[in-house]
Amino acid sequence: MTQDARDQEQPSSDHSGENQAGSTRPDTADQSEIGGNEDLAAAFLRDTEVVEEAVEDGKKVRRKGIYLLPNLFTTSALFSGFFAVVAGINGDFTAAAVAIFIAMVLDGLDGRVARMTNTESAFGAEYDSLADMISFGMAPALVAFTWILQDIGKTGWVVAFLYVACAALRLARFNVQIGSVDKKWFIGLPSPSAAALVAASVWTFHSFDADAFGFKLLMLVVVAAAGVLMVSNIRYYSFKDLDFKKPVPFVVLLAVVLGFVMISVEPSVMLLLLFGTYVLSGPVLAVMRKAKPKS
Repeated sequence: MTQDARDQEQPSSDHSGENQAGSTRPDTADQSEIGGNEDLAAAFLRDTEVVEEAVEDGKKVRRKGIYLLPNLFTTSALFSGFFAVVAGINGDFTAAAVAIFIAMVLDGLDGRVARMTNTESAFGAEYDSLADMISFGMAPALVAFTWILQDIGKTGWVVAFLYVACAALRLARFNVQIGSVDKKWFIGLPSPSAAALVAASVWTFHSFDADAFGFKLLMLVVVAAAGVLMVSNIRYYSFKDLDFKKPVPFVVLLAVVLGFVMISVEPSVMLLLLFGTYVLSGPVLAVMRKAKPKS
C-alpha cells in the first residue's frame, strides 16, 4: 500500500472511531442519569423514613415504617375536620356539623383497628393526637365562631380561642396520663364529646334559624363550658370496660335499634340531647359523690 493510500485511510479510521465513541457517550450519560435518579430516590426514602423504638417480647427493637391501616382512618378523620372548617367558612353549617360527627366516628375506629390488628405504634398515637386537635379543637371553635360567635365581637373570638386552647391542653394532658389513670374513666370531658356538643348545638340552632341574641349568649356559654370541662378534673365514664364479645339480652339490641330510629327522625336534636346528657353526667355524678355520706 502506498503512502497516499495510507494517508487517505487514516482519517477515515479516526472518524469511525470518533463515531463509535460518540455513539457510546449518550448511552453512558443516560445510565449515569438513571443511576443518579435512583440514588436520589433512595436517599429521599432513607431520609424521610420513620424509625421508632418499640418493645416486643420484652426487648427493645428499632422499627422502620408506619402501619397503613389505622393511619388511613386517622387521615380520614383529619380530612373530615378540615372539611368542617371549609364548610363553616362557606356558610354550610349543617355539612360542617355532620363532618365533625364523621370525624368522631373515624377517630373511634382508628384506635380499635390498631388494637385488633396489633398495629399500635407511637407514631400512630402522636398522629391521632394532632388530627384530634384539628377535628375536635379547631373545627368546632371555627364553625361556632363563623356562624354566630363573631356577631358578639371580641368576646366571641376570645371564647372560641379559649375552647381551642383547652382542647390542646386536654390532649396534652391525656397523652402524658396514658397508663397512669383508670381506663374506666376520663379525667375531664373528652375532646370528641366536647366537639360533638358544639357541633350538635350549631346544627340544631342553625336549622331552626335561631339568630336571636339569647341564642348567641347560649352558644357562648356552651362553647366556654365545653372548653372548661375538658381541662377540669371531673371524671367521665369512658365505656372502655364494655365487652362487646359477650352475649347480651335481646332487649339491648332492641334498644340500639330504637336509638337509631330516634336519631334518624331528628338527627340534630337527638344528638344534642345525647351528648348534652353525657356532658352533664360528669358534673352531676361529681356532685352526687360529694353529697354521698362517707361510711
